[in-house]
Amino acid sequence: MNDVEKTNIERKNSGKRMRRRKRMMSVYTVVVLLLVLTVGVTMCFTFLFNIDEIVVSGESETYTSMDIVEVSGIHAGDNLFRTDTKKAEQRILDQLLYVETADVDRDFPSTLRIKVTRCVPAYNIQYEHGVLLVSRKGKILADNDFYTDVENLPIIYGFDPADTEPGKPIQSKNENKYDAFCQLIKRFDRDDNTDISTIDLTNEYAITVNYRSGLIFKMGNWSDVEYKLDLAQAAMNDESIKGKKGYLMMVGSKQCSFRMSGEADDVTTAPIVTDENGLPVTTSAATTTTAVSDNSWQPDPDYSWQGDGTGQEDYGTGQEDYGQDGGAGDYGDGFGYDGYENTDIYNDQ
Repeated sequence: MNDVEKTNIERKNSGKRMRRRKRMMSVYTVVVLLLVLTVGVTMCFTFLFNIDEIVVSGESETYTSMDIVEVSGIHAGDNLFRTDTKKAEQRILDQLLYVETADVDRDFPSTLRIKVTRCVPAYNIQYEHGVLLVSRKGKILADNDFYTDVENLPIIYGFDPADTEPGKPIQSKNENKYDAFCQLIKRFDRDDNTDISTIDLTNEYAITVNYRSGLIFKMGNWSDVEYKLDLAQAAMNDESIKGKKGYLMMVGSKQCSFRMSGEADDVTTAPIVTDENGLPVTTSAATTTTAVSDNSWQPDPDYSWQGDGTGQEDYGTGQEDYGQDGGAGDYGDGFGYDGYENTDIYNDQ
């Protein structure tokens, strides 16, 4: 009996069939993954990760936790993924006047956390129709016809508010004045502002700060307000100035000059007015000369005191730009301010 010899015959199209089968398997795999993802996402946005607990924390003496949750628009049973936390934060800030900040965060699998901070009154901003009480972060709290907590809160003049509605963030019609105010906010966030009595922003090129100690600081323009206030504070803490009444004035951008109240003037000029780059703006004031000593202070590493002996940076009492107690001139001898009834705020101490 003859042996039978088997021969495997490969069809020419078998390779194509295998490649087609692999492609189909890849397509099936992708379809299955998409179905699984769709089902998973649908479950997450429907009956999984729903809110079982809303936790309210922070400082809020005026409102209860229920008040805060209610205005947030979020309820138990809402889905965490579908909850718009940014809109909830804005609703809390818009509807609760004395809430300064609001943070709404998801805490998976089923908790929503709301943290708020209360508004801290920080400034009285005078304008032509009244006085705005403004929080430390710049939120308008009230529109009054009187000053609030004058012993602790500084009064700001010449800000030109663009809006006076309580609950709105304070804005100015003048961009430079608003920039100066924002720098003040940052400065006071890290230091107490109760030592400042008034801040005059009427001329954004010649800002004046009056301290409760009796010292007057002429900081110049709106640029580098934080640095200038730090420099003035360091100068006032220097043993050669501490406790004295007088005038501090910026000399350039890194140094300030001090003059005691009542000293005669070496050179009488109008206040030095600078532009946003710190360069002097030309004025036409007349000058007169007498004798005086002058000291200038700059932030050396050891905060040492330096005297330049020139007295060229001090303010005098020339009559073209200086009237009497805020009279015909821009500033009086007593630094009264022309156009304000409460000129005693600027009187020489």
